[in-house]
Amino acid sequence: MFLHQKITDDLKTAMKAGKEFEAGVLRFLLSSLHNKEIEKKGKDLEPTLSDEEVIEVLFREAKKRKEAIEMYIKGGRDDLVEKETKELEIIKQYLPEQLSEEEIEKIVVATIEKIGAKDIKDLGRVMGEVMKELKGRADAKLVSEIVKKRITNS
Repeated sequence: MFLHQKITDDLKTAMKAGKEFEAGVLRFLLSSLHNKEIEKKGKDLEPTLSDEEVIEVLFREAKKRKEAIEMYIKGGRDDLVEKETKELEIIKQYLPEQLSEEEIEKIVVATIEKIGAKDIKDLGRVMGEVMKELKGRADAKLVSEIVKKRITNS
């Protein structure tokens, strides 16, 4: 709940300071969080979001921005690349510190040894365990690449 409140407070601050772009991005994030609350309510769950759920929503929004940036670069739309990059930077302020590739690799290796993964068939199990341990501190695409590399080399 702390992170949700921080975003709300930062929206108020941005509005008072006249930072229209930042306020727009924060409004959009709060809208996404509200949609997640409605989704939970529809499943007869407590609609209040935990910080982990807020981070999950923020990661989803960050991923959308990264994909949009890639598409706009391919399309030669530098103006939209800049806009999406600014939005991504604002979202990143609320995400946990990302682990380095070396730190992720250590966790992957330990998990592979713990599970006893031998080939690509174990990819899903390894990914599930690693992502549980990382809890939003690493990009799933990067983790997947590291896991595939390690499993095929072991």
